[in-house]
Amino acid sequence: MKILMVCLGNICRSPLAHGILEGKVNKAGLAITVDSAGTNGYHDGELPDPRSIDKANEYDIDITNQRSRQITQNDIQEFDFIYVMDSSNYNNVVALCNSPEEISKVKMIMNEVEPGKNISVPDPYFGDSDGFEKVYQMLDLACDKIVNQLKTKAI
Repeated sequence: MKILMVCLGNICRSPLAHGILEGKVNKAGLAITVDSAGTNGYHDGELPDPRSIDKANEYDIDITNQRSRQITQNDIQEFDFIYVMDSSNYNNVVALCNSPEEISKVKMIMNEVEPGKNISVPDPYFGDSDGFEKVYQMLDLACDKIVNQLKTKAI
């Protein structure tokens, strides 16, 4: 199984989600590939935002092996689940889809915590470090739900 995390630039939210979920699936012994991408290519090839790196490090997660990249049509076909951080990301990813089956792979990540509410993970890029902590806590909770569902084969 392959899971893709998606935000706008692939430097703040999706790298954190990628690192958090990757750590949790590895700890659970699940054979799942996790990756991340952005809906734009502004930061292609760059490391995650230093504030995301620092926040991940606070929780013993190393995301410095990640590099920003833009989502592709191939990703839509290749990944089993595509978790997006907000409604703008959702709309941008769905626009790349060519079938109802592909669209069904795209999910708002916080719907794993509060189904159907379409809660956005706020972009902390223009804020202070408190925003990165809030994002981390939201994604940690969502990733716990995802791993629990994967362990029970509920998704």
